[in-house]
This record gives sequence, structure tokens and C-alpha cells, in this order.
Amino acid sequence: MKRSSIWTIVGVILAIVIAWWVVEALFRLMFWMAKFGAVAVVAIIVFFVLRAVFARSDSKD
Repeated sequence: MKRSSIWTIVGVILAIVIAWWVVEALFRLMFWMAKFGAVAVVAIIVFFVLRAVFARSDSKD
């Protein structure tokens, strides 16, 4: 086996390992961004519900 063939195989294995790590990091980042987005939407809904509830109770007084 030629020396260049060995380096090609090592390069391919290294490229797969790096790509695996990068994709794993991107999916983890996308998961946290989606989770943050869901929390933001729920927080906005809860805020407006609470505001409506307290506005009604203030107008009755």
C-alpha cells in the first residue's frame, strides 16, 4: 500500500469524525434554539393571560 493511500484513508476517517462532531453540535444548538423559542411563546401567552385577568379584576373595584 502506498503512503498516499494511507494518508487518504486517515483523512477520510478524520473528516468523518469532524463532520460527526459538527453535526452533533449543530443539532444540539438547534434543539436549544427551538426550546428557547417555545419557552418565549408560552411566556408571551401567559403574560397576556395574566394581564387580562388582572385588568378585569382592577375594573371591578
